[in-house]
Amino acid sequence: MNPPFDFDQDAALSTILYIASNVPDVGFHKIAKVLYFADREHVARYGRFICGDAYVAMKNGPVPSAIYDILKTARQQPDRLHESGAFRVEERGHNKPVVVPLQAPDLGELSLSDLECLDESIRKHGHQTFDELTELSHDDAWRSADENDFIPLEGFVASLGLEDADALLEYIKNPHP
Repeated sequence: MNPPFDFDQDAALSTILYIASNVPDVGFHKIAKVLYFADREHVARYGRFICGDAYVAMKNGPVPSAIYDILKTARQQPDRLHESGAFRVEERGHNKPVVVPLQAPDLGELSLSDLECLDESIRKHGHQTFDELTELSHDDAWRSADENDFIPLEGFVASLGLEDADALLEYIKNPHP
């Protein structure tokens, strides 16, 4: 089930670049997890997802679907730039794609609250290992979906443990009543 809002491709590209510029040798998994934990905080505090991406419950935890597609597309063209020219994907070791930013993120695409939550997530999770991030992200939201299915918005919001989860869910579904 996709969230009831639109994916913002420009914010997504800026988010990828922001994380890749602030976490050394960052791969797809870590980008996905840093954004996931940033989105959890952002939804809990501000009632919206940073890029409007939907999460899929994959084997190693939640993955932002559209951002993962952007990264996979760039990876399929080894040693070539992503179509935006903003980054490339390099293979470093066995099955270890690393996102290399080639330009600074467009911070105009990210709000101050987006940056606040991304910075907090980078500080908390940017140094964690693959296994630590996988275990930490195998949370109630991840468990609310079958493997390789979209995490339902209801499961995502319920996993935040907020007293006003129903009101937050209604707001996300209909922010402009």
